[in-house]
Amino acid sequence: MKRHVLLGFLALALSPGLARGEAILPAIIDVVVDGGNNYPWQKVELPGTKCGNGSQYKFFVHKTGSPNVLFMLEGGGACWDYDTCSGRAGVLGAANPNGIPDDYMQQITAKYVSPLVNGADPGLPGRSRTDLVTKGWNIVYLPYCTGDVHVGNNAATYTDQTGANPPLTWHHSGYTNTLAVANYTRSQFPSVQKLLVTGYSAGGAATSSAYYFIRRSVNPAKGYLLNDSGPIHLAPNITFDSRALHDQIRQSWNLNSVFAQLPASFSQGDFGTINRMVAREFPNDQLAYTGYLRDYNYSRFSYERFHTPNDKESVLSHWKKDQDRLVAELNLYPNFSYFIPYERPINASHCSTIITFVGAHACQKMEKKRYPWEYLEWPYVQSYKCYSEFVTMDTFLKRFINDNQRVRIYEPPNGYNAEDPGMSLLAPLLNGALGG
Repeated sequence: MKRHVLLGFLALALSPGLARGEAILPAIIDVVVDGGNNYPWQKVELPGTKCGNGSQYKFFVHKTGSPNVLFMLEGGGACWDYDTCSGRAGVLGAANPNGIPDDYMQQITAKYVSPLVNGADPGLPGRSRTDLVTKGWNIVYLPYCTGDVHVGNNAATYTDQTGANPPLTWHHSGYTNTLAVANYTRSQFPSVQKLLVTGYSAGGAATSSAYYFIRRSVNPAKGYLLNDSGPIHLAPNITFDSRALHDQIRQSWNLNSVFAQLPASFSQGDFGTINRMVAREFPNDQLAYTGYLRDYNYSRFSYERFHTPNDKESVLSHWKKDQDRLVAELNLYPNFSYFIPYERPINASHCSTIITFVGAHACQKMEKKRYPWEYLEWPYVQSYKCYSEFVTMDTFLKRFINDNQRVRIYEPPNGYNAEDPGMSLLAPLLNGALGG
C-alpha cells in the first residue's frame, strides 16, 4: 500500500504547474520513514540553562527501562555574527534562533531526524524495517539552539551591519547546557551499561568536543562515541585549511575556557587533537567517525567564508585534504573506527545517520564494472560495483556497538549512488522537505 501512496506523492510533487506544497513534502517523509517516532517524551527544564536568545533551554527524555542510554546531540548550523545568530542567514546559521517550543519533539526535525532515535531504519516502501542496535534504549535528546556546537561559553553582542536592527545579545551557553544535561542523565540513569554519545553535523562536532565531559558525568560501564559529519580536523597552524574556522569560533565561543579543563593529551593550540585525547583517555571505549567524502554542507562552514576561491570543487578539495589527515590520525588509535562513503545526493552528501539509511553504505573496493556481462545486472544503468564487502550503516552499527569491532572503510570516488535510479526519485523529495 505504501508503495502506491509514495508513487501518488511522486506524481504530485513532480507534476509541472504545482507548487511544492509544504504539506506534501513532510507527508512524503512520513511515508518513507514510517511515521518517525511517537514516544511519550518528557520535557525537562534545568535552572541556569538557556538558548541563544536567552529563553529557557529544554531537552527531552524517553525512558524505557533499558540499561543503555542514547545521548543525542542535535545538529543545525553555527553562528558567530548577527546574520548567522539572528536567523537571517537561513540554513547556514544557527538552528532554532527563537528557542525551543514545548512541542518540539512532535515537529518534523525531532520526529523524523534519525533512525538511531527511532530505533529502526524503515528504508523505502516495500523494504522491510530494519531494527537497529538502539531499539528500546533510553534516549536523552538535546535540541540545538545556541549556535556553538553545544560547547560554547560566552555571551556575545553582535551588531547588524545593515543598521536595520539593534545589536543582538546572544548566549553561547552550550557547555553549561550540555554539562547540566549530562549530570541530570547520571541522576536519572545511575547504572548505565552502554552509553552512545552521538550527533550529526554541529551535533557531531559536539559529540567529539563534549565526549570527555559527558562520559565522565554519566560514567557508564562502556562508552561509545559516534560523530556523524562533524569532524574536528587537525589545524596546528594557519597553513592548515581548518585553522581559520577554529580561530573564529575559539574567540566567539570562548572555547579556551572550556577546553582548558581537558587533560594534557589535548593541545589548546590544535583543536584536532580532541580525537587523540578521547582515544587515549578512554582506551576501552569504541569511538567512530562517519561522513561523506563529498559533504558540501559542513565543508562550506569550514572553508567558504575563509578561503578563495570558494567554488564547490575548491571547497571540496580542502575537505578531502583535511579528511585524509583525519583518517591518518584515527589510524593511530586502535579504538577508532571510521565509515566514510563517497557521496549521497541527499542533503548535499551531509550526514550518514539522518532521515533514512538508504544510500548510507560503503565499500572499500567500489569500482567500475570489470566485465561486459556485469552491465546486464539490474539496475542496468549502474556502472559501478562493489568488489569487496558492501557494508550498510545498520551493519556498521551492529559491529561497532554490539560486537565491539573496529570497522574502517574509506570508500574511493565512484558514481554508485549518483546512478541509482531509486535515489534519483527519492533524493529530490527528501531534499525538498529538508529545505535544500
